[in-house]
Amino acid sequence: MSLPIKRCLIQRKTHRLIASRYPTIGIFDDLTSDAEEIKTAFLLESFTNDRVTLSRLSRLPDTEIITGINGSGATIIMAAFLHSDEAGGRFTDADLGGWYASFELETALDETIYHHHKRLIMSDAGFPARIQMRELQTDINTELVDIRSLQTSNPDLYHPTDYSASQAFANSLKWTKIPAENGIVFDSVRRSGGHNICVFWPSKVTLPVIQADHFEYQWNSKGELNVMKLTNIVIS
Repeated sequence: MSLPIKRCLIQRKTHRLIASRYPTIGIFDDLTSDAEEIKTAFLLESFTNDRVTLSRLSRLPDTEIITGINGSGATIIMAAFLHSDEAGGRFTDADLGGWYASFELETALDETIYHHHKRLIMSDAGFPARIQMRELQTDINTELVDIRSLQTSNPDLYHPTDYSASQAFANSLKWTKIPAENGIVFDSVRRSGGHNICVFWPSKVTLPVIQADHFEYQWNSKGELNVMKLTNIVIS
């Protein structure tokens, strides 16, 4: 797919939600070594952590392997690229993940609720179910390809379930263009009026990652959803 490239400087706080069970501090927060030493440590971790995908690490240039002090969020950022769903997302595939986030917290909630609900419907366990989620806030200050308002002229990029066209478009921006684009800003399919970003490279997500509120998604036996904001919660 070939589209005229329109870029927009995005400078704002964004919201991302991840399952609270995932650790927030790990190998990329503990190390400040050079890229080769980090890759070696990552290889050792892969022997005991089945979420580690070495092939994805090899797709990142050394300059895109970010580290930071404990609590900075470097591990959280790297996990988005290395531990993402094998099926991919709208603008990412099995080769490499990306940093998806939303301009609005409500959009981030709707995006994750959709995907969790879809997974539960297809699972043997199904409903009732509870999932606790952690909100992450990050500052974005980078130029992104802007495809907002293209739902009518390029509906394949916004197909509700088929990501083949949007993944091909994103791959052309990441792997074909020289220099590669930083990512995409796009309209939300799950929440009218919402806006999302998909950042292609870890270095374009500004540290630190701030941990904000916690939420619990509660589905009853009929699959009806209630979202609760949790307070006074400690999750390691």
